[in-house]
Amino acid sequence: MTEKSPSDTIRECFSSIKEPRVDRNKKHLLIDIITIAICAVVSGADDWVATAEFGRSKVDWLKKYLELPNGIPSHDTFGDVFSRICPKQFKECFLKWVQSVFEITGGQVIPIDGKTLRRSHDRSGGKAAIHMVSAWAS
Repeated sequence: MTEKSPSDTIRECFSSIKEPRVDRNKKHLLIDIITIAICAVVSGADDWVATAEFGRSKVDWLKKYLELPNGIPSHDTFGDVFSRICPKQFKECFLKWVQSVFEITGGQVIPIDGKTLRRSHDRSGGKAAIHMVSAWAS
């Protein structure tokens, strides 16, 4: 089996996510936004402000794996993008990613924890609250 980098695995698993933004409104790459959000949540971020703070604090490390043509997105950008991503499509990609992590780690136990992001729902837009999952390799 060929050794994959973490960025290759996330990029591959989330490549089918439909871009929710219009062309003129794409300052940051979608895969960069998704990758930062996943890393931040796994590291304990529980809202978009904490996600953006995680990105800013880890920018040098993130640049090893991501393009980041305009730096780290703002908390508003994370919120706007994730409010527009199809939850079902994200879930399918996330499960595909979790399966790839399982394969890469040779089936090591990966503890999973889940929580719901406060005030992340959009009743007027018919969107439910965001449910986050954290995973740790042990």
